[in-house]
Amino acid sequence: MEPRLVAAPDGAGIAVFSLGGRAGPRRPLLLVHGTASDHTTWRVAGPLLARSRAVFSIDRRGRGTSSDGPSYSIEREYEDVVAVVEALARDADGGVDVLGHSYGGRIGLGAALRSPLIRRLVVYEGAPVHVRNGRVATAQLGRLEADVNAGRPDRMLDAFLRLEVGFDDAGLAAYHANPVWPDRVAAAERTLLRELRAETSPPAGLAVLGRVAQPVLLVQGSESVEWFHKGTRRLATRLDDVRVVEIHGAAHAAHHTHAPEFVRAVMTFLDG
Repeated sequence: MEPRLVAAPDGAGIAVFSLGGRAGPRRPLLLVHGTASDHTTWRVAGPLLARSRAVFSIDRRGRGTSSDGPSYSIEREYEDVVAVVEALARDADGGVDVLGHSYGGRIGLGAALRSPLIRRLVVYEGAPVHVRNGRVATAQLGRLEADVNAGRPDRMLDAFLRLEVGFDDAGLAAYHANPVWPDRVAAAERTLLRELRAETSPPAGLAVLGRVAQPVLLVQGSESVEWFHKGTRRLATRLDDVRVVEIHGAAHAAHHTHAPEFVRAVMTFLDG
């Protein structure tokens, strides 16, 4: 697909892909991917969502067909999503719904604080990390950085997926065999470390992102590692208008492994 490029405030070009669907009474839906990924992570769930509404996805800055800015912070990513939402809202003459996975969920929360054009927000295991007991320890970041410096971004991504996401040997083997793996490694080499550092910065913290006023659906997998569940619970206590749904049998990739159940939960919330 040929993307549309939307200019971010700092000059980065954010690629926006149409996944199909058509304009109608339902609002457009924007999908925001997580760390070390790109818009193709929605290749299973995206077409299912597009059966009833116009659906769009982005390559976040620094990956895929999107360009990067002169400096990085998670706030730049908030601004990217707001710029895309504003462009889609102009086309649709109204608000836009946003669905973010993992780090993309945090970006969705930050964007919702900056734009009333975001109508409803779905956050799939994207709650802010607990900084005091944060998963990203300085020593661990040093080990991941050492892998990159040694020319082994694949080893860095393996370690991240094991320690942070909960992948086992079978899950990693399947991921390595997937045709998208080389692109995931390339994206991780450019962006993974900066995102791990940014996710414990104050603008990405619970005290800030817990102020979102729009209706929010928090999605988690029943088999996900405990810190995703803990983060979801903590965020749910802060939000004024929140629902929580658990996808039984799923972990951190329900949009692949349990797509019908995932899409059903999202659509029920957006149509509510």
